Amino acid sequence: MKKKINLIVKEISKNMRVDVFINKKEKNLSRTRIKNLILDQKLKLNNKVICDPSKKISVGDNLELIIPEPKKASLKPYNYKLDIIFEDDDIIILNKPSGIVIHPGAGNFDNTIVNALMYYDKNSLSNIGDELRPGIVHRIDKNTSGLVVIAKNNQAHEHLSNQFSKHTITRIYQLMIWGKVRPSKGRVETLITRSSKNRQMMEVSRTKGKNAITNYKTIEIFENDNIPTLSLVDCKLETGRTHQIRVHMNHLGHSIVGDDKYKKKYKKIKNIDPLLEKKITNLNRQFLHAKTIGFIHPKKNKEMIFHSILPQELNTILEMLRNT
Repeated sequence: MKKKINLIVKEISKNMRVDVFINKKEKNLSRTRIKNLILDQKLKLNNKVICDPSKKISVGDNLELIIPEPKKASLKPYNYKLDIIFEDDDIIILNKPSGIVIHPGAGNFDNTIVNALMYYDKNSLSNIGDELRPGIVHRIDKNTSGLVVIAKNNQAHEHLSNQFSKHTITRIYQLMIWGKVRPSKGRVETLITRSSKNRQMMEVSRTKGKNAITNYKTIEIFENDNIPTLSLVDCKLETGRTHQIRVHMNHLGHSIVGDDKYKKKYKKIKNIDPLLEKKITNLNRQFLHAKTIGFIHPKKNKEMIFHSILPQELNTILEMLRNT
């Protein structure tokens, strides 16, 4: 059943963005959800439909927001064994392997995490987002592994979405880069926007895009006569932009091992152990793993933190480097 929200602007809220104003009044609606409803022509300002989430409001303005009944997802279940490390009535924590995408999209409508969730329990997923993304609050790339939180109901989805939009979620990734980054730890803050040369890629921009912040720390450096210089790095995200870590590492001059999109051209590796070279060359994914996720539980209101170890194909390379 659709819901209608009516609000009148008072003096204290004049000149505020309309999406910010609604978010302050309706705490259970995330700003992303409000923005999407406005873009979907669900907001009337003084009886006139507006589609601009950034529109400024004035004293006495009358707002009417329609929240439509969520659509039922018409997705084909996929019999795929999910690695569930935690589940309760509100959330699922998945350890996603590399090689599978989170939700249906161009070229792949059936064999995704969402389809697997539909097979696992189609009646226990939030449905307030895109109808092709039930339960999905955030994503990690196809060729990245690690932890993902799934919302099992709409209340949990809104609560988690708010935490993501306020950047209070703890997210730490482990990765291996070519070379060694200087300084060995630091903070990268840039704008990230879609690449003008390739729409499937993102890039750092000086003038447009969304603010992106990555805190990095070198954990281990590998360099001797038998191997190229490589570094194991932890990245803690303050924001979660598309391809953020991959773009920021590339911006620092150090692409991630196995990254086929954001790779730099390196000289041919000489004097490398043949077995190690084969493992790196045949790695059909980037060496990037979402190892830690932490948030406030949407119902219990207590902090929860989950950890995941490196998958075997990455750990094998790491152990070979340590023994070379």
